[in-house]
Amino acid sequence: MINLETSYLGLKLKNPVVVSSGPLCKEIGSLRQLEDAGAPAVVLHSLFEEQISLEAGALDSGLSGGNEMSAEAVGFFPDMGKYNIGPEGYLEHIRKAKQALSIPVIASLNGVSHGGWVRYAKLMEDAGADALELNIYFVPTEMDQTSAQVEAMYTELVANVSSTVRIPLAVKLAPFYSAFGNFARHLDMAGADGLVIFNRFYHPDFDLENLDVVPTLELSRSNELRLRLAWAALLFGKIKADLAITGGVHSAEDVVKCMMAGAKVAMTTSALLQHGPSYLRSLLANLNQWLEEHEYESIQQMQGSMSAKSVANPAAFERANYMKVISTYAVKK
Repeated sequence: MINLETSYLGLKLKNPVVVSSGPLCKEIGSLRQLEDAGAPAVVLHSLFEEQISLEAGALDSGLSGGNEMSAEAVGFFPDMGKYNIGPEGYLEHIRKAKQALSIPVIASLNGVSHGGWVRYAKLMEDAGADALELNIYFVPTEMDQTSAQVEAMYTELVANVSSTVRIPLAVKLAPFYSAFGNFARHLDMAGADGLVIFNRFYHPDFDLENLDVVPTLELSRSNELRLRLAWAALLFGKIKADLAITGGVHSAEDVVKCMMAGAKVAMTTSALLQHGPSYLRSLLANLNQWLEEHEYESIQQMQGSMSAKSVANPAAFERANYMKVISTYAVKK
């Protein structure tokens, strides 16, 4: 019998395919379906600090200015009336999810201010969340704001939340940092128990007929994994925080790649939105089959086996391999 067990944020999980934050996690019925299909844990949809603090005026101004929006925000904004304003609805959802499920429930907070993050993180812990995922995303549009200032702000936020809550803390990140490895280390030292790489963002598009800026929504594809795999492989063994990969996980092979790169879990949403919660059952069956055919006894056996510290050619993850890739591409005649 293949052992699919793994651990993430100190939580023991029966398999590594965690359901990431998204629409399927908004309804208790869908959460039950996901658990029945084999989900080892779920990350609830995000609670946005702007919705709680009723910063609707500033939010509307930011959105109408054309700022990029996070994937989850596209579904909630700018029509604030369609979402649960105030924390109690979300906190009650955590309570109901904990009552309905036997698997870990990870709350998700998308915030912008120090006070908001700390306060709402504590409320989520008190509501019964097993862990907390901080979804940090901020568009630094001020020309005088430096990358060092942005990273320092995030690091301080993580340190403040980590010192306030007792439950494990994961940080969901975008890849847009000039020295991501250094930033990851600082978040690790600040108290992050896990790093989720990478958040997907839906950039606005131009409507040429109406001369308008409109949000667009596209589900992920497996080829989006490559950047995530590269950074997981580079970070593995260099930080204490667990690694989770999200964005592009659609098949058993995708999950295997995530594990070999060094991730503890592979998170998926788009595949479940495309095929329904029951798809998770077949994905896990295919994962079992792949491991058996390749004579693996457990998931833990392969974790980190293709990381930069384990492969014969670690330069393939870096610039040293750049010229080789370019020069070997064959132009069709």
